Amino acid sequence: MNDRTPFQPGRPVVLRGGTVLPMDDGRRVLSRTDVLVVDDRIAAVGPALEAPDGALEIDATGGIVMPGMIDTHRHMWQTVMRGYGADWTLTQYFVWNYLEYGRLFRPEDIHAGNVLAALEALEAGVTTVVDWSHNLQTAEHADAAADALQSVPGRFVLAYGNIQQAPAEWATSAAFRDFVARRITGDDLLGFQLAFDVLGDPAFPEKPAFDVARELGAPVTTHAGVWGATSDAGIQLMYDHGFMTPQTVYVHAASLSTDSYHRIAATGGSVSVSTESEQSAGQGYPPTWRIRSHGIPVSLSMDTSVWWSGDLFSAMRATLSADRSREHLEAHATGGTVTHAGLRADQVVEWATRGGAQAIGRPDLGRLEPGYKADLVLIKNDHSPVSFPLHHPYGHVVFQAQRGDVHTVIVNGRVVKHEHRLVGADLDAARRAAERSVEHLRSTMGQEAWERGMNPDVPESKILDNPYTYTDYSSADTHSL
Repeated sequence: MNDRTPFQPGRPVVLRGGTVLPMDDGRRVLSRTDVLVVDDRIAAVGPALEAPDGALEIDATGGIVMPGMIDTHRHMWQTVMRGYGADWTLTQYFVWNYLEYGRLFRPEDIHAGNVLAALEALEAGVTTVVDWSHNLQTAEHADAAADALQSVPGRFVLAYGNIQQAPAEWATSAAFRDFVARRITGDDLLGFQLAFDVLGDPAFPEKPAFDVARELGAPVTTHAGVWGATSDAGIQLMYDHGFMTPQTVYVHAASLSTDSYHRIAATGGSVSVSTESEQSAGQGYPPTWRIRSHGIPVSLSMDTSVWWSGDLFSAMRATLSADRSREHLEAHATGGTVTHAGLRADQVVEWATRGGAQAIGRPDLGRLEPGYKADLVLIKNDHSPVSFPLHHPYGHVVFQAQRGDVHTVIVNGRVVKHEHRLVGADLDAARRAAERSVEHLRSTMGQEAWERGMNPDVPESKILDNPYTYTDYSSADTHSL
């Protein structure tokens, strides 16, 4: 095979001598271990493996080899607005996207956001993303979203939604049916879900959308337990009508009652936790500290780059910290002290890998064992002093590593990033497309509205009255003390 094309699809790859986290049931750590990839599968894991002639050899010494991370909820179309809503609350997000300017997104803007988000995910070692695509206002928007995902060599799930129409309207439309027939054809790299929320109206107007999902055999992903938006009433409606299934993904689930968590657990669903989002936007406190006691499966997600980062290192770190913070807070409220942490680093890494695989119904992802799909990440940075020493690999992934440490990424057996650079990605084209979308939005909104949307009013705050009087000790006669 020509060495001038080292990343040609189909070429076997062997990663040599790394610390391997296979994410098996024992959460083992394998030192000085090789991982062999042949075609789209993990062929072998072990020391000093024999590789086929012509295999690409990657030195993983000093690095960590782990399954590719899986984000189960990201509004990829919004990525052209990266950082715009840094100071938003959920209220400002709803107003901007739902009531005012979200409808300005053209199909080409959806495409630009999805391409940028997809590249961003791969660059950060996120090999699978659920595109919670809830601005597919027309079939042209939906085609643009799918085209973008299929133009990037990652693994994606298109979660089809439309915030500008009721779920029963768009899910039963001829245009939606036609899209599904044309585009959802069993591509292993493009899964499918329906994305909509249940608002709790006793008439259950979302029922026709659930009926369509059941007919298509498509899972439903829904924002549940979002303070002020979706509540226990929605969970009860879903339960009473038999639409809570093991395939259902409940996003956030941060402000639900114990009864609702029991219903989710009893019906086998999972929760996608977006800790940076829940901490900042106001859906409720990140719920892992509660749902762990119910045995509900967890996956992790980033929500949107309008506010937050687009990598799961941030998600793992924030989730473990939020869970432990609440554990301490609850103990302190009763005069107690936490002496042993209940949630461990290896469990959070599992949520970012196997947890995501379970949530999207892909038991062939999320582990590094022979026969599993070859989606994997090498974390290695020889130019960083943070890369050594390596004592606790799971803890290193959660608290020490970051996206800049992602050395190599393989998806479906194909090398898509190597030596810290994406392979074959046209970043200039992605940048130009994003710039065109931003210019369209800014010019259509007008500069004043653009600035106002990015800089919401700051609420008034008052400094508490202080019963103590300030004393300037610098002028005091310290010798007389």
